[in-house]
Amino acid sequence: MADAHHSIKAVAQRTGLTAHVIRVWEKRYGAVKPRRTGTNRRLYSDEELERLSLLHDVTRGGHSISAVAQLPMEKLRQLAAHTKNGKAGTLHPIASPPLLDECIAAVKRLDSHSLENTLKRGATELGAQGILQRVIAPLAQTIGELWRNGTITAAHEHFASAVLRVFMGHTAQSFAGSEGTPVLVVGTPSGQLHELGALLVGAAAANMGWRVIYIGASLPAAEIAGAVRQNRARAVALSLVYPEDDPRLEGELARLRELLGPEIPLLVGGHAMPAYCDALEKLNAVQIRDLDHFCATLVELRKPANEAIR
Repeated sequence: MADAHHSIKAVAQRTGLTAHVIRVWEKRYGAVKPRRTGTNRRLYSDEELERLSLLHDVTRGGHSISAVAQLPMEKLRQLAAHTKNGKAGTLHPIASPPLLDECIAAVKRLDSHSLENTLKRGATELGAQGILQRVIAPLAQTIGELWRNGTITAAHEHFASAVLRVFMGHTAQSFAGSEGTPVLVVGTPSGQLHELGALLVGAAAANMGWRVIYIGASLPAAEIAGAVRQNRARAVALSLVYPEDDPRLEGELARLRELLGPEIPLLVGGHAMPAYCDALEKLNAVQIRDLDHFCATLVELRKPANEAIR
């Protein structure tokens, strides 16, 4: 690898990834294999620089890093081209493009009436779980990306969260469980202000018959644990979206695990989750890859023997 001369700082600046995420993608997923200097500093080749840039593009377009990390360069270039052209990728074709495009346009206009009507039409066409999987999940991811690249503002993200909170709340009421159903506490930990992912998993859990206690965004570990104790919750689901390199978050998660004890499952997902995978492994947290994995995990948790989750 004679051309390996880019430092991790330079790669981070040119790809838009944080150095922490680059190291995680290398260690956990084998996305790149940089050369090491005599002092153990990483040096990346031109091809690895391009590869990380492409991986950034396709993960922002909706593909999980675990699914694309080992793909050949030509396949990554094709997927990245699809993403930049606004087309759905070929690995996980879950989006419903016409409805999704209408929702995005409504968010950009701050048009609540149009957004609500599009969501209602989608629910009629696709059903409760279909609208979550094929419209709301990709919409939440797209809104996050548009906010990060400056296309929309925080006001747009808050607007979308408010409309979706009401819409998903009404949808979930049809699936409200009885007093004997298991309870799931859902929210985001301190410092994580984006709640669309948490709203999404809360609605999905309610659709599956769980009683969801939605506690909102950016709550300290003690308050999350208090909600769990008060409601005798079976599990906690947290969404991590932004930032990906908060130095305080690992301590918050460790404090939460300490307060919950080992017996309460901690389910963690979201765009920023892979950046914290080492800390999550130490805490025996379930790292949620996508909505399908989340739903499968809830099924496992409801089994009478409470079998171990893989």
